[in-house]
Amino acid sequence: MTDHLNLHDAMAALDEYGYEQKHSSELSQARTHTQMDKYLRSLDFNLRRLMILQEVVGKLVDEEQANLARQENIQTYKTKVINLSREYGISYDRVLEIMQHGTK
Repeated sequence: MTDHLNLHDAMAALDEYGYEQKHSSELSQARTHTQMDKYLRSLDFNLRRLMILQEVVGKLVDEEQANLARQENIQTYKTKVINLSREYGISYDRVLEIMQHGTK
């Protein structure tokens, strides 16, 4: 019976922790528009600081979008090389070698 109560207490504590995590005003916990809004309002920034924050966030978003586009381009390139290796029955590395040095 004691084990059952301890288990029940542990589960209740985990549930409470999960609730706290979901309703925390910490930036690291913000996952939704509402949570992010709540956090940013808690900072009580003036207009100047909000505008600086907006600039920095905009720059970070642009960088992340560029990184994502770069990763997609690399994946597309790799897929094309794989398809060439299958089409000609040669290894991936051999295709890269041919592309770099030409046929020898």
